[in-house]
Amino acid sequence: METKTYLNPKEPVIQKKITRKRSGVLQNFLKHKTLFLLGLPGILCFLIFKYAPMYGIIIAFQDYNPFAGISGSEWVGLEHFTNLFKDPDFFLILKNALVISLLNIVIFPVPIILALLLNELRSQIYKKIVQTIVYLPHFMSWVIIVSLTYLFFSSEIGLVNKAIEALGSGPLQFLFDSSYFYPLIVGQELWRSVGWGSIIYMAAIAGVDVALYDAAKIDGAGKLKQIWHVTVPAIVPTMIILFILQLGSTLDVNFEQLYLMQNPSNTHLSEVFETFVFKIGINGAEYSYSTAIGIFKSVVGLVLVLGTNYLANKKGHEGIW
Repeated sequence: METKTYLNPKEPVIQKKITRKRSGVLQNFLKHKTLFLLGLPGILCFLIFKYAPMYGIIIAFQDYNPFAGISGSEWVGLEHFTNLFKDPDFFLILKNALVISLLNIVIFPVPIILALLLNELRSQIYKKIVQTIVYLPHFMSWVIIVSLTYLFFSSEIGLVNKAIEALGSGPLQFLFDSSYFYPLIVGQELWRSVGWGSIIYMAAIAGVDVALYDAAKIDGAGKLKQIWHVTVPAIVPTMIILFILQLGSTLDVNFEQLYLMQNPSNTHLSEVFETFVFKIGINGAEYSYSTAIGIFKSVVGLVLVLGTNYLANKKGHEGIW
């Protein structure tokens, strides 16, 4: 009879653990095979349209020629990344992206406040009407939202300026005065996203145990104290996860919004990586350089997500993993 010899005396134990783990994964798959099959189209879609195209990041390290293809293009290493940091417009674009992202983070609590207010409504009919009104802008394209902005704030036909003129004052150059640029884009983002962003918080609030509110009432807590001491702590994990995910897209701003709002008077504020990539990548055909910019943004987002998640776990909160 052949005897199996192990150089490491712990090897049989390790192999048993690996075998047990594999069998556990297989059992879990068989137990929930229906759920896995239901999720299969989404998984395949994610792999095909998210992971497979990542092969294209190779062109950031090449002098890519569409006619030669990836395999036939010249390899240039980190040249495009070096050119990016040497670009005189780089720090201006980086500053604009950070400022706009910071403004979007500042309005982060607004959907939370809206969800808390909606949760306190007792009339279901009124609640549904309000929800419909605040959710509706999310389904509008940025073309419509920017068109409405021009309709309201144009110096010639804008309804706001018409009202200002009716009060005896001259029209204000909302669209061509750079001092109004940030308030306009923040207002647009707030109007479009606040209702939709509150849905997740509404779902989190719905999962709060009613017994906690009953206990708070027995202790003499009013509505505000119930919200502060029961509702808010219950949705803190959701808030942290969404905040971490938002930080991951710090340098990602809305291309459609800024491109449509951009004009010669505010280019020094509205020029961000998305608009810059469009101009040099699509119009200028600098595919490798624009891909390098995309990788830089992704790396910054990854570092912020990992760092914020680490801090959240260190403080005793549950992060995204």
